[in-house]
Amino acid sequence: MSIMYNKDPFITAQVMDLVLRERDCSLSAREWKHRLAGYGYAIKDTDHGQVVETLPHHVEVGVLPAQASA
Repeated sequence: MSIMYNKDPFITAQVMDLVLRERDCSLSAREWKHRLAGYGYAIKDTDHGQVVETLPHHVEVGVLPAQASA
């Protein structure tokens, strides 16, 4: 895991792809958050939506797009 001091758009896009791919593979929100913790990331619920952040430093990576309901 790397600490994101300067927000590199390429790295941010890769992290978001990982997070969204894990969300699609998970059976529940709890499993999804557990899987992300294994990669060193967490989801924080805010007024602006869900934010991806690094663990254990809690540096914000970016805001997740809303999940499309099927």
